[in-house]
Amino acid sequence: MIDKPQIVQTTSRTTALIHLTIPRSEIQKVMGPTLKELMGAVAAQGIAPTGPCFAHHLWMEPGTFDFEVSVPVATPITAVGRVQPGEWPATRVARTVYHGGYEGLRGGWSELMAWIAAEGHTPRPDLWEGYLAGPESGSDPAGWRTELSRPLID
Repeated sequence: MIDKPQIVQTTSRTTALIHLTIPRSEIQKVMGPTLKELMGAVAAQGIAPTGPCFAHHLWMEPGTFDFEVSVPVATPITAVGRVQPGEWPATRVARTVYHGGYEGLRGGWSELMAWIAAEGHTPRPDLWEGYLAGPESGSDPAGWRTELSRPLID
């Protein structure tokens, strides 16, 4: 289930990120340890996150994800290992919030994409998911919330 989509202009954000290209089937094995590595590197530099973690998918093929696991930060980090500094530009996006377990995200994205098409917008190939509330906030997936954002060309 998704909230009513809307068009939003985002602001630029300083980020820390880890870039990954993995088989789609490995996402559940890779995401947790990658988030832990990212947050550990940020904390070790004494830098505070300024919002929830998100995944910026640069492109997706049926069997592969090419994406960045990111967190917005108060000040730029120093690169360490796989963790790199980043800057997220201001972007016009179609946005909604999906409610439920991660296995239903594909359906949420399908609903958002149908709305984008019905409204006459053209999406860019990339997208991002902001993890507002997940397993760390409770074991019941009904309370989990993922912000879905699709940048627009027009």
